[in-house]
Amino acid sequence: MTAIEETRKIPQTILTYPMTVASQIAHLVMKVQQDVADLVIKGDETLDSLFPPKDEQPEWATFDEDLEDEPAKPAVDGERLTEGRFALFTGGEPEVDKAAAAEPVARSTNNVPEIVEELDYESLTLAQLRARLTSLRVADLQALLEYENATKARAPFQTLLSNRITRATAK
Repeated sequence: MTAIEETRKIPQTILTYPMTVASQIAHLVMKVQQDVADLVIKGDETLDSLFPPKDEQPEWATFDEDLEDEPAKPAVDGERLTEGRFALFTGGEPEVDKAAAAEPVARSTNNVPEIVEELDYESLTLAQLRARLTSLRVADLQALLEYENATKARAPFQTLLSNRITRATAK
């Protein structure tokens, strides 16, 4: 009777063989990965004992915690911060001598190009300006570049405008 029962189960067990084989292969692969990881850990421990790591920092490496700057001032009433490493993207101004900077600004406020007021250029970040460049004419781009040169002279803005003018005139 046992032989008949086993014979009846053959179609069902044949269907489970591929899954059983796949499961055993997956188990074997995971076991090999664990063994390799154990060997790597033992190798790292051996190398650390033979060649202890140095806690030296290269001269050229600087980290934020190494800098002894005053902490950044928190933003007040939604005001954007324009200091720190993200100032480039938030429209931050480089620190300049206020007496030297007042003269070009005063001179240029009398003849502000129309495109500057239309775009509200003074409040645009670099990314916002980049998004609007494709819709501007070459004359507008040149006016913006001249205005930037006469007022804030921010290098990223000057480069962006100059590159766009070059691409637009090359077409």
